[in-house]
Amino acid sequence: MNNYFLRCISCKKEYEPRPGLYFCEKCGPIMGTLEVIYDYEKIKENPVVVQKSFNKKASMYQFDFLLPTKAKGKFDPYVGGTPLYKFNLLGLKDLMLKYDGSNPSSSYKDRASSIAINLALDEKNDTVFCASTGNAASSLAMLNAHTPMETYIFVPSTIPGGKRAQLEISGAKVFSVEGTYDEVYDLSLELGLKKGWYCRHAAINPYLLEGKKTGAFEIVVQNDFKVPDYVLVGVGDGTVVSSLYKGFKEFKEIGLIESIPKIIGVQAEGIAAIKHVFDKGEPYTPHPIKGSTVADSISVGTPRDVIKACKYVAESGGYYISVSDEAILNAISELGKETGLFAEPAAAAPYAGLKELIAEEKISREDSVCVVITGNGLKDIKAVEGVISSKSYSKEELLKMFNDW
Repeated sequence: MNNYFLRCISCKKEYEPRPGLYFCEKCGPIMGTLEVIYDYEKIKENPVVVQKSFNKKASMYQFDFLLPTKAKGKFDPYVGGTPLYKFNLLGLKDLMLKYDGSNPSSSYKDRASSIAINLALDEKNDTVFCASTGNAASSLAMLNAHTPMETYIFVPSTIPGGKRAQLEISGAKVFSVEGTYDEVYDLSLELGLKKGWYCRHAAINPYLLEGKKTGAFEIVVQNDFKVPDYVLVGVGDGTVVSSLYKGFKEFKEIGLIESIPKIIGVQAEGIAAIKHVFDKGEPYTPHPIKGSTVADSISVGTPRDVIKACKYVAESGGYYISVSDEAILNAISELGKETGLFAEPAAAAPYAGLKELIAEEKISREDSVCVVITGNGLKDIKAVEGVISSKSYSKEELLKMFNDW
């Protein structure tokens, strides 16, 4: 028996979970994304919750009382439990960097892929599929490689080489499609659902947000149950930003914290689709846009989780900002030099956003801030070619240079 039910984000209709049910049958796949709702009163009585007996380095499955499935795979003990670094940077007294580049496939997407694979195994499905700009696809391919299930991946032909390499090495069946991410997404959904494969589309499948929300749980546990004033994260489809709010809200619901941070979603100026909808206010009306950005992981013109992303961020008291590609690339370089952390462009966007908010005096030195860095920079080396020195020296030149010093 399930320990949860599903509820439409728009019309609030409730559903009992069943295979193949991913969105509200009345409101559709964008307006009708579903929330996973648990028995929070019962969870309050869980001994782990009562005693706050959590491990700062354990995987995300230590929170399985708030997850739709249990750990099953070989990678599950290593998904989540990622570091929360603390630095004295940007004049802030309390700056935290939640670094998910240390997950098995080097991105935050492993939290969702792990849930998808285990639920597909629960359903005895033989195939999982997804469309992706790279991270979700490589995550699914790597984490699913050891199971008996097939992995079908649909990607835009423009994805970075590092992400494509992970897909090929992991043995997934990869279909590189000419077109935008949004076009590839629609095509994959049409084919996958028709075939009855398990869908690893985080913005459609409500359960995948459940894996992603564990990042919020870990921020709380690793910061000794002190809640940051602000949490910043890069935003594309809207699922990660939504998941962080849900995670903090659920920990408040079961009595582990007393407040929820303001969530700030950071988008690229070239394709800030969710910010566009949010800024127009309620009722939130999705409006597809076209554009591009160096941050391919958040280059989404038709975000599918836009309603949750808008409602949840508003409920937190937060908002959306956008940053230029130049600011994102500068943030990658600055993070590397100041912290030793290498972030891919989408993962560096929230740091770029934080710098702008400090400059505008919207965040002060006294505020506690957590920046979520969702992916390792090695996934997209091409994006930072302009800030990497390509100069080489002959032995004679180098000897002369050092002698002259």
